[in-house]
Amino acid sequence: MDATMIERMLDVIEQDIVPLTRRGVAGGNKLFGAAILGPDGGLVVAETNNETENPLWHGEMHAIRRFFQIDATERPAPADCLFLATHEPCSLCLSGITWSGFRNFHYLFRYEDSRDAFAIPYDIEILRAVYAVPDPDREAVPTDRPLYNRVNKYWTSHALLDAIAKEDEVSRAQLMARVERIRETYADLSATYQADKGSKGIPHA
Repeated sequence: MDATMIERMLDVIEQDIVPLTRRGVAGGNKLFGAAILGPDGGLVVAETNNETENPLWHGEMHAIRRFFQIDATERPAPADCLFLATHEPCSLCLSGITWSGFRNFHYLFRYEDSRDAFAIPYDIEILRAVYAVPDPDREAVPTDRPLYNRVNKYWTSHALLDAIAKEDEVSRAQLMARVERIRETYADLSATYQADKGSKGIPHA
């Protein structure tokens, strides 16, 4: 992935996802969003979390729903698309991406960011509590064991920060400046959400 494509994904986050997320957070929803880009990099759909309507409408799941509401003759094949998530997808969204036929996804913020910077710990907690099975001769799962297979027969996951780290020094500095600006935006969104968290009936607020 080159810097131009990274810039494109950051554009989509800032220009297409964040405005939707501002409205969603104002209505009591979490700050997670997603977009699906076509083979040419054009936006097919952007969405944000809508758990106040349905607890399954995470940002990624809501985007997938919207994608498949497009007439089949007009939407690109999932396997030809680029799936972009603002935050590393949770177990629900990993399954949704898999069952929907997308072959890749890219994300900006890691699980640890969701937990530590945005005070939403459920991605890690649910993956460990529900899916992590100890080895037969162990009582607990090693804490350093990966939470999911990032490369598998269905898809490959890509962390934008890893891609940025591979750029040259000048490009890396420019991209990281944008990331920090986006991080500040999401910190503000998080503060808004946390101030009213739990008032809208979301099961895992």
